[in-house]
Amino acid sequence: MKPIRKAVLPVAGLGTRFLPATKAVPKEMLTVVDRPVVQHVVDEAKEAGIEHFIFVTGRGKAVIEDHFDIAFELDRTLQERGKQAAYEELKRDLPAAGQTSFTRQQAPLGLGHAVWCAREIVGDEPFAVILPDMLSRGGMKQMLSAYERHGGNVIAVEEVAPDQTHQYGIVSVGQDFGDTFEITGMVEKPPKGTAPSNFIISGRYILQPEIFAILEKGEKGAGGEIQLTDAMKRLAETQAFYGMRYRGKTYDTGSKLGFLVANLAYALERDDLRDDLKREIAELLRGA
Repeated sequence: MKPIRKAVLPVAGLGTRFLPATKAVPKEMLTVVDRPVVQHVVDEAKEAGIEHFIFVTGRGKAVIEDHFDIAFELDRTLQERGKQAAYEELKRDLPAAGQTSFTRQQAPLGLGHAVWCAREIVGDEPFAVILPDMLSRGGMKQMLSAYERHGGNVIAVEEVAPDQTHQYGIVSVGQDFGDTFEITGMVEKPPKGTAPSNFIISGRYILQPEIFAILEKGEKGAGGEIQLTDAMKRLAETQAFYGMRYRGKTYDTGSKLGFLVANLAYALERDDLRDDLKREIAELLRGA
């Protein structure tokens, strides 16, 4: 069983749910407290042991590449002004040489197409896909643990209320193994009352490289786009898929409410912000 070394991060999306903020600033560069969303996601994957990050970008996203590069003038200024702590933090965040790759998705043809754009860099090995606007703590570490247990393909899932299932991709549950279960089917945004379970696909995947041959056919699904879920359904005809029950909470930072809640949640975890933030929240609630 080959190890998971590479992760594909599709960052070419237009961020239409967050306009006008994302007109000139990529949604992945919006900050949760004092770190861009995409940095939080990379931190999570690095902690899990991912070695190589493949960013599928688009026009107007060059600032993401700049973020993961040396900023010579900034580094020099910080050192000259004695801001050593800030300088050291930037150094810690910087990927090692050769740890990042960038490729372009030249047209917005869907998540499946974005993943396919990374095929030459991924090569013939299993890989992770991480949706960079879905923020979680320790999700990839749990995913890799599930992969080591089962092999095959793994999808992170979370439970939602039954009346919300029509908003998400949903999986069907087969044999249960506790933290994981066999996936026997997948459906994208089923009509209300028809979902096979209340387990949603929550933005973390481990996939075998055979998915690329399916995506290469360019078959379009919902919204006229090449859907990753459709390709996974085809792959599931010949390979096993497992659901991994994520133990934690995922924040959808591509939505306004999810972004605001993520900022509060991450700030409340910090010793330098927690008490003051609680006081400010209490004051706001009194005036609401």
